[in-house]
Parts: sequence; C-alpha cells; structure tokens
Amino acid sequence: MSRQKLKVIPLGGLGEIGKNMMVLEYDDDIIVIDAGLMFPEEEMLGIDLVIPDFSYVVERKEKVRGIVITHGHEDHIGALPYLLPQLDNVPVYATTLTQGLIRVKLKERRTRDGVNLKVLNPGSEVSLGKFKVELFPVCHSIPDAAGVIIRTPEGVIIHSGDFKVDYTPVSGKGTDLSRLAQLGAQGVLLLLSDSTYAELPGYTPSEQIVGESMEHVIANAPGRVIVTTFSSLISRIQQVIDAAAKHERRVFIVGRSMSETVRIALELGYLNAPEGILGRIDEVRGMPAEKIVLATTGSQGEPTSALVRMANRDHRHVHIQRGDTIILSATPVPGNESLVNRTVDSLFKQGAQVIYDKLGQVHVHGHGSQEELKLMLSLVKPKFFVPVHGEYRHLSLHARLAESVGIPANNIFVMEDGDVLELTANSARINGKVGSGHVYVDGLSVGDVGGVVLRTRKMLSRDGIVVVIIAVNRQTGKLVGRPDIVTRGFVDTREFKDMMEESRELLARTLDHGGGRIAEWSFINTKVKDTLDKFYYQRTKRRPMILPFMVKV
Repeated sequence: MSRQKLKVIPLGGLGEIGKNMMVLEYDDDIIVIDAGLMFPEEEMLGIDLVIPDFSYVVERKEKVRGIVITHGHEDHIGALPYLLPQLDNVPVYATTLTQGLIRVKLKERRTRDGVNLKVLNPGSEVSLGKFKVELFPVCHSIPDAAGVIIRTPEGVIIHSGDFKVDYTPVSGKGTDLSRLAQLGAQGVLLLLSDSTYAELPGYTPSEQIVGESMEHVIANAPGRVIVTTFSSLISRIQQVIDAAAKHERRVFIVGRSMSETVRIALELGYLNAPEGILGRIDEVRGMPAEKIVLATTGSQGEPTSALVRMANRDHRHVHIQRGDTIILSATPVPGNESLVNRTVDSLFKQGAQVIYDKLGQVHVHGHGSQEELKLMLSLVKPKFFVPVHGEYRHLSLHARLAESVGIPANNIFVMEDGDVLELTANSARINGKVGSGHVYVDGLSVGDVGGVVLRTRKMLSRDGIVVVIIAVNRQTGKLVGRPDIVTRGFVDTREFKDMMEESRELLARTLDHGGGRIAEWSFINTKVKDTLDKFYYQRTKRRPMILPFMVKV
C-alpha cells in the first residue's frame, strides 16, 4: 500500500496581495488556514470584493476538521461569511480579538447561524483529525496576531502568518522568537513565511517611532487633527488616544468599521482609553478646534469612506476647515496610489495641512523586511520552504533570501494558487493543480459575475452602446419607416448627426433590399450588427456594443 502524503494547497494569497487561504490535507483530514478577501483591481468594473475559489474545500467538506485564523485583517477573515455557510458547522479557531472581529464580519453579512467559533490562545494545542495545531504570538499591525504550528504525521509545519520583528511593540506581544528557535532545534519539515515586504532591505522600523511623530504633530497643531488609518490598526488608535490625552484633546471615532473595531477592542481590553476621552461625534459641534482629534477610515481613498466624504464635502458631521491637520497613517496598497493622491489634493485645496508617509514617519507597515525574514529562516531552519503572501516577485525574492541563509534551492518551492505540494518526512514535490482563482462578489451575487460579464463591462466602458429599434408591420412583415438608433457613451450625437443619419439610411437600404417580408430574426440580428460594426469602425475606429430590437406594430 502506498504511503499517505501530506498535501499543502494554497487557494489564495500566492501571486497576489490578499485573499489568503491555505489548505493542508492528510488522508481523510483537511484543515484550512485563513480565508480572506481581496479588494478589486481597477479593471474589475463594478466588482465589490474578490474571494478565493473554495470549490476544492466545499467538495470535500466532510473531511474539513477546522479553520484556523491567524489574525483579524480582511485579507485573512473577509471570506469567512461566504465560506462557512457552505460547510457543516466547521469549528473556527482564533485568538480572542480575532474572534471578536470575525463576529463583526459575520454580523455585517448576516451569517451568524450555526457558526462554531472557538478561542485558541497561544500555547494551547487542539487536535484536528491527524493534525495538532498550536498558535504562537507574532507582532503585526493588529494585536492578537499569531503564527501557526501544525504537527502532522510527517513532521512539523510552521505558518508565520503576517509578521514583523518589533522589540518595542505598542500593544500586544512581540514575535515569539524563542519558541521558533526551540522548534527549529527540534526539526521543522516546512516553513510557510510571509513575503509581503521581501523587496525591502533592512528592518521594519518600530511602532514607537510613529507614536513619537504622532505626538509631535498633535502637540503642535493649531486646530483639529484628523488621523486616518486602517480601521483594524488598533495600536495606531491607541497611539492617537495616548497623544490626545497627553495634550488634553478628546478623540472622536468617525466611520462605521472603525467604530465597531474600537468598540470590540475596548470591550476585550485591547484598547485603553482614560475616562471621558472618547466622545460621540455629535459632541464635536461647539468644541474649540484645538481640543479635537478625529480618528477615521479612508487611508486607501475608498470612495465610501469617511475621509473621502470629507474631502468631497459630503460628510454629515465633519467639514474640512482651514487650519485642520490631517495625518495619513497608512501607505497606499499597490494600485490605490491615484485614489489616495486625489484625496490628498482635495484636502490641500480646502486649506488643510496633510502629513503622509513622504513627509514624516507617521506610519510603519506590519510586515518584516529582508533582515527579519532571514531571521525567521535562520531560527526555524526548515528542511523545505514555501514563501507565501505576496505577488510573484515577492515570493521569488523571498526564495532567494532563503538560499542566502543556506536552504538548498531544490528544497524551496515558489508556488502559485492551486499548486499541490506533496510532502513526506524526507521528500517534497509539486504534483498537479486544483481549481483556484478569483470569485467575484458583486452586490448580492457571489460568483455569478464571470470573465464574460467583465469583458462586456470593459467594452461598454470603452466604446459605449448603440441600440437599434426596427419596426416591422405585424401583418405584412415589412419594415415600417427607417430604423431608430439610440446611443450612449459612443459619440456626441449632436456633433455626429450626419453620421448617425447615414447609418440609419444604410440600415434601411440593407434591410429593405428584398422589398418583401423581413427575414428570420436571427439573420437580421447578425446583419444589423455586421453592417453597423463595419460602418462605425470605418468612421470612428471604435467598436460600440450593438443591440438590435424588433418591434411589431
């Protein structure tokens, strides 16, 4: 009988930033690490979110023993509301704060029934089929973040989660290096490690630097201070509260997602706020400007976020005033730069001072740079290595770092979503591929919008649409008058009046050439499209979408 193999299958997060999801399978047992979402790229017109293709897991749902979540960011928990209803009450293990944030996420999507959430604190172990799982603390830009130690029949696997090495973290613990060294000494079969900032040399600066710059700005600002950051960046919100308390200002949280996160973090003790420092937004009116600090979402220029509404003079409670100081405490996610720049421009136009990463150390990211990634590799000393979390270039650079600390090139696997890595105690190879890819969430529909719909939207956005209305006599089947043509987004019909008239004439001649009954509709449909397509392309070098309609009169 052939020996069972351990399979490691990434379903998201390799070759892209976001929608992280990793599957481990041995015999009849499957565990899943993380189930995140990704925000759409610019060409994904009208798409709200992108989630992984879960079909591999859903088709084997009777084997799924548990889902382990490393931390509470959207790109690690955002797909749970879509995945859990398709599984049979599978337990979800996470640390206390992460679990609180998952509850918020499920409540937003109204998927709370039959959800089985369990707290797993670092240091305790849980058995999930043939896997034994333990979490260890890591430092990241959210408290209670963890990496995962998985004991399998073939050996130990370590999944770093998102991590950096910060010896003076603002909240929560630092990355547990001694536990990693201990495991490294005992022998680790495979390390899966975060590659997000594998391009950056050196070390990621400590959060403390941000606290100092933040305090400096709040101490010297003449009017209100508005700090914008990710709603989940609790350590940053703590720094804002501390600096405000020191300089006798009150803090107002603006934006639904941030208010929810702050509420949960206060409840669970991950945020400390002195009595009376946090106020309700309606109390801002009439307060002296130099006593106010606002913390808000919108650091990525998201169209519906609080900061962007302020920038567009569209926010119910807050209007930008001259003398406001705005701190953008986040770096733009790749692809969001132009949105963020537009927001910054608009804020400057309204007389605000804007401080962002190019002007001061008001943000540090939550991922390790090259030296920290090397430290992780050197402590864990894995037999095999797979870089995770990152676009292909990040994974390749991380693989090169692993070689530089002595891991043989043959033992390093740069994988993509859907690749299947098969492991035994002394061998590893990539063997085959499973279905993976993007599933689009558009409004209430999940996965119904595919490539065809997006291609159509792209076409409409590029060249517009032409609707042709053909009236046909019900009795005789003959054309009644000339066809009507209505266009949207194709050309300015006033300027191109003659061309539009000409196209109506051309159609009338084409359809009426037989003088008798109008032929079969499918034939007419094709004929109209071909005739107009050729005509418009010759005249404008554009190809609008052409939709013929027949009306019987």
